[in-house]
Amino acid sequence: MRLKITTYNIHKGVSSFGSRPRVHALKQAIGALQSDILFLQEVQGRHDLHAVKHATDWPELPQQEFLAGDSHHCAYGMNAVYDHGHHGNALLSSYPILSSRNQNISDHKYESRGILHCVVQTPHADVHCYVIHLGLFAGSRKRQNDALIQAVQESAGRKSPVIIAGDFNDWGNRLSEELYASLGVSEVFDAGLSTRGFGTYLRQLSGRGPKIQPARTFPAAMPFLQLDRIYVRGFKVEDAQVLHGTMWAKLSDHAPLVTTLSLK
Repeated sequence: MRLKITTYNIHKGVSSFGSRPRVHALKQAIGALQSDILFLQEVQGRHDLHAVKHATDWPELPQQEFLAGDSHHCAYGMNAVYDHGHHGNALLSSYPILSSRNQNISDHKYESRGILHCVVQTPHADVHCYVIHLGLFAGSRKRQNDALIQAVQESAGRKSPVIIAGDFNDWGNRLSEELYASLGVSEVFDAGLSTRGFGTYLRQLSGRGPKIQPARTFPAAMPFLQLDRIYVRGFKVEDAQVLHGTMWAKLSDHAPLVTTLSLK
C-alpha cells in the first residue's frame, strides 16, 4: 500500500505581505498534488476581520473544511484563540479518520501550540498521524518535543505505523536524534536510515556516520532553513521532495514537503 503525504504551513491562507487572501489558490494547488493525507499548520478556523474585508475571496467554511472539499475528511486542532477568530493544525485525509484529539503543549502565554493526533483507517492498517507546530524558542521546542514523544509512546505504542509531520521550527536540527532514539522513527529526507540500515543509524547518532539532514523549506522563495519535517515509522520512503518556486512562494512563506510511502 502506498500513501502520498504532504506537510504544509499555509500561513493562515493569506500572503506574507499585505495579508491578501490565498486560500482559493491554496486549495487548487494542494488539490493538484493528489495527496492521501495532508498535515497542515496555521489553518484559520475562523477570522471575522478577513471575512468582512475580503467578503468575495474568503470562504464561508472554516479553512480546514474548505480545503478538504468533497475528496477528504478533516480534523482540526484549535490552538490560538483571539477575539476575531482562531487558528491551529489540521489533518485532511482521503481515508476515514477514526478519531482525533488535540493536546495543548503551549509552553508560555505568547505562543499557543498543540499536537493534533488522528488515527486514519487505511485499507491495510490504522495509521497514527500527528500534526505538529512547535514554538520559536529552543527551550520550548525541547519541552514540546518531549511531550510529543510521550504522546506517541502512550497512544501508538511500539508497533503501530506512525507519521509525524509539521513545522518544527528546528533550524538547528536539535530534535531529530531524540525522536529517532525514543520512537524508532526516521525523517524522510534522511537517506542513511532508509537505505543503509540500522548500523548506519547508530553511527549517525554517535557522530561517526552521515549526519541527519532534513530538507530546507523556509523561506519558500529561496529555502534556507530546515523547519518542516516528516518522520515515519513502519513505512519505506519511496520518494521525498520540496516544492518551491514562484507559485509556492506566493501561497505561503513555507515550502511544502511531499513524500510517497509504502507500508512495510
